[in-house]
Amino acid sequence: MASKPGMCGCKAKLPELWGHVLVLGLGDTALDCASSALRCGAKRVTIIFRKGFATVRAVPEEMQLAKDEKCEFMPFMQPHKVVVKDNRISAMEFYRTEQLDDGTWVQDPDQLVRLKADFVISAFGSVLVDPVVIEALEPLKLSETGFATVDKQTMTATNIPWLFCGGDIAGVSETTVEATNDGKTAAWSVHKYLQSLHDVIVPAKPALPMFYTAIDLVDIGIEVCGLKFPNPFGLASAPPTTSSPMIRRAFEAGWGFALTKTYSLDKDIVTNVSPRIVRGTTSGFTYGPGQGAFLNIELISEKSAAYWLQSVTELTTDFPHNVLIASIMCSYDEADWTELAKRSEAAGAHALELNLSCPHGMGERGMGLACGQKPELVRDICRWVRAAVKIPFFAKLTPNVTDIVDIARAAKEGGADGVTATNTVSGLMGLRADGSAWPAVGQEKRTTYGGVSGNAIRPIALRAVSAIRKAFPDLPILATGGIDSAETALQFLQAGAQVAQIGSAVQNQDFTVIQDYITGLKALLYLDNAKEKDGWDGQSPPTFKHQKGKPVPHVQIGDETVPFFGNYKTIREEITADAKVHETEPQTLAPPPTTKSKRAANSGPVASLESFVGRAVPQIGAYSELNNKQQVIALVDEDMCINCGKCYMACNDSGYQAITFDPNTHLPHVTEDCTGCTLCVSVCPIIDCITMIKRPTPYKPKRGIAIREEHDGTLDGHLSLPCQ
Repeated sequence: MASKPGMCGCKAKLPELWGHVLVLGLGDTALDCASSALRCGAKRVTIIFRKGFATVRAVPEEMQLAKDEKCEFMPFMQPHKVVVKDNRISAMEFYRTEQLDDGTWVQDPDQLVRLKADFVISAFGSVLVDPVVIEALEPLKLSETGFATVDKQTMTATNIPWLFCGGDIAGVSETTVEATNDGKTAAWSVHKYLQSLHDVIVPAKPALPMFYTAIDLVDIGIEVCGLKFPNPFGLASAPPTTSSPMIRRAFEAGWGFALTKTYSLDKDIVTNVSPRIVRGTTSGFTYGPGQGAFLNIELISEKSAAYWLQSVTELTTDFPHNVLIASIMCSYDEADWTELAKRSEAAGAHALELNLSCPHGMGERGMGLACGQKPELVRDICRWVRAAVKIPFFAKLTPNVTDIVDIARAAKEGGADGVTATNTVSGLMGLRADGSAWPAVGQEKRTTYGGVSGNAIRPIALRAVSAIRKAFPDLPILATGGIDSAETALQFLQAGAQVAQIGSAVQNQDFTVIQDYITGLKALLYLDNAKEKDGWDGQSPPTFKHQKGKPVPHVQIGDETVPFFGNYKTIREEITADAKVHETEPQTLAPPPTTKSKRAANSGPVASLESFVGRAVPQIGAYSELNNKQQVIALVDEDMCINCGKCYMACNDSGYQAITFDPNTHLPHVTEDCTGCTLCVSVCPIIDCITMIKRPTPYKPKRGIAIREEHDGTLDGHLSLPCQ
């Protein structure tokens, strides 16, 4: 029970204590009880325990708090008898305890202590005394104090090799943390024992196996330009690949491929400014892993070409099953591109990426963006590199152009094996109240346009990938730009990319996100072939009718739905309770829907990752290809509505005034004026509370002032206001 009024979720009244309270025990729970007793009115609290201070299991902070609150302590006391007078506790008797030379504890009946008390709180640790339970645990051997006798190193029962104990029953741990660790130790011992039954060698160092399902059998490998990628997730040429050891750790964590940080010839070496990598403002005041963007003014690698060439050799040797792509950059100079490309190939790079798109700093040197915005320069550079090397290479394209397809065409014509779409988007992230920008460099607080990355640019990158795929169906594409999950990676694959490069998502977290990506993508491929998955969206089952995650019945009075706030909430609870008491379902109460969705079981072989590439492209096209005869309207699920009015406000001030808002029930109602714009769905805070359904009547736009004749030949001679 909470020790402060209002802190208990059950709304129960705190107990009223007074006088002298005895608390039996000296664990964390006992000390909590002692502190709570004082807050509930006790004038004096005495903590009584069987052993001495040397065996206290409570954490020191709890002990100190009890001392600060003037609680009294009486060690070496064993409860003997509770004295009752006039049906109330008046005192309690204790025997003195002593520890013998062999370590056992005994009580001395000759030493009796009697303490007056108004309340007694028992907070001793649990001890196994129920004979039925003890018999059920046979042949487990118990100690005199009721604990299991175990090997403290393996948590194996001393008399049974196949029985393992952890936690309180073993009597080994002194704290909750230790009890949890004992459980893990016992689990590891169980694993070793089971494996030994099948002559399987288990490493000496504990490492519990991960959960295993049929999903783990799904193959997410893919081949691009003759290169076999173990999975489609790789590190983009960005801060996460600043050095060779970082790429090494990424491969060890499970990443399928990586780009080096872009490097150049020594004559083009750079030195960065600081600060240079800042959080984005596109997701509002969200800090930490949830932020949606970064802006950077970081240049290419500060490390020399010799460093990276040596790193390429070492990494490709040590990780033969991973793909390493060297990212290189030069100015518009055939000799430079030829030299750097050949040296990178000789070092052992599996492929090259030509950075023709860095949006800041490098363009001023005639590199990066300065080359990538002009098709003729891209075409020439690709021709030079094609003549210099035999390994595949990809031109990294910039989104900072009018039509990225023109640049992709130039790269293809120049002999590029594929393209990377896209680099960061040039931008200015924000200005402070005093007019200074961030990042601001030096005392002058100067800044420059930087590269925006992360989720904020995902729509731009998706558009670029799909447009290139639509124009060149056979051109391999490495996608990058706002990929932060298996779901978003699959979006890029369905838009036409073969693999996904990731940067900002790692900056938000660390290299270990790869395990989520791999498992997530395998699950998505597995579920794509599943049966009985109607209503599923990827790994998300259909949304059931709920309020705050709990299923709810439909309750109505007459034709009106009863909402969930104020007096309506009381009415709803009364109707629901009455139905339960009478075990009936009156007309006003429909049973809540089940929260159990159909199992999405696999119905056959899982499709290859390659089969997903470009799946969505046929559905992406020109506006003129869209059908304006197939109209939809909004439908609000009143049982899921939280009565916030957001849909009404958005429709009224930013839409078509097609939603009314009941002043009493606060329930929105969609009128026949709905045009199916879907703004209400976009602002609703509850998933699937508003859905779009087929319009039951023909759609006639409100023209404001009637026109003489509609394009389809029908007359529209009425005046419709307000003007849209």
